[in-house]
Amino acid sequence: MRLFATGLLVVMAGIYLVARQFTGVHPAWGYVLAFAEAAMVGGLADWFAVTALFRHPLGLPIPHTAIVPENKDRIADTMAAFLRTNFLTPQVVARRMRSTNIAAAVGGWLADPQSGGGGRVRAGAAELLAQALESLDPERLGHQVRGGLFRQIDKLEVSPLLGQMLGTAIADRRHMPVIESLVRWTGLTLEDNEELVRELIHVRANAILRWTGLDERLASSVLDGLYKLLAEVIVNPDHPLRAKVEEGLAKLAQDLQTDAELRERVERMKGELIASPAVSTWWQGVWERLRTGMLERLRRPEGEIGGQLAEALAELGRHLRDDPALQAQINRFARRTLVGAASRYGDQIVRLVSETVKRWDARTVTDRIEGAVGRDLQFIRINGTMVGGLVGVTIHVIDQLL
Repeated sequence: MRLFATGLLVVMAGIYLVARQFTGVHPAWGYVLAFAEAAMVGGLADWFAVTALFRHPLGLPIPHTAIVPENKDRIADTMAAFLRTNFLTPQVVARRMRSTNIAAAVGGWLADPQSGGGGRVRAGAAELLAQALESLDPERLGHQVRGGLFRQIDKLEVSPLLGQMLGTAIADRRHMPVIESLVRWTGLTLEDNEELVRELIHVRANAILRWTGLDERLASSVLDGLYKLLAEVIVNPDHPLRAKVEEGLAKLAQDLQTDAELRERVERMKGELIASPAVSTWWQGVWERLRTGMLERLRRPEGEIGGQLAEALAELGRHLRDDPALQAQINRFARRTLVGAASRYGDQIVRLVSETVKRWDARTVTDRIEGAVGRDLQFIRINGTMVGGLVGVTIHVIDQLL
């Protein structure tokens, strides 16, 4: 556009020179001469005006030229004040927000599979969390998580909780499979250590029993009796031994809640367990497996976590899109938040704009403003050339009439 405007000015100069040569040939050449002469004046005047905005015309330090670079800081302050007064006032923000349904727009974006909004949010959240897990020191993070978890456990008195859980399990008969498993485990343990039991009986038996071989019969009788007792306990739900076990469990559940001495012992055991180096080592291994598993799932956004998150985001989007009451609540919250931000941080925002522009060098400011409006400024030159020519013709016509 600059080349076109300058070329038009050169054309007018050429027409002017030609018209001067033929003014005596025909009166019409006088109109052409008047048009070209006035067009040059108008084009040169507007060239000077446009150029003076951004630099010194022809490099001459003419007063009131290079207006933009010379007044860069004042322009920055004026822009910031304009932004603060017309855009970042609570009244303007509130008025604009009242006419905008943010919740419905976000809900439609999340719920619409064509927009891919939920997928982009899911992928971005997964990538952000994965990068956070990778950037942090795994061992230090594991210690921090363990410390936070163990601090919460340390604050919790576990004895009454265990007593309530055990009492509830007994009341709901959920302890029966545990008792049966314990009885079966006892039977298998006894079977695996049968020779040890026989040896113990043989060692403790007196010489007469060993000499007569009654110790072997005694050991077999003891083992057979124990096997029979365990079998009866498993088969008979109303066996007296089961009742004794249940009675002991019920008393334990009660003591865990009411016996101060037992509660103190349980708390002491809990503290020793938390402070145990073996537990710390075990937790570090558990944490590393958890971290590795989370990273693998996060790196596969279409996997289980990705699918669940995508469905949750889509469901949230549908609620936001279709629930007017929810929209009203969220829009009201967003409006209050943005109005509060404009009220509290408006000055900081416009100060950021002002200081950013002030930090730019004069050439940067000139290039950016000229790049934004330069095309229209060249149209001013073109219009000035044509309007000047028309004014020149008009003056020439009036002169001929008078």
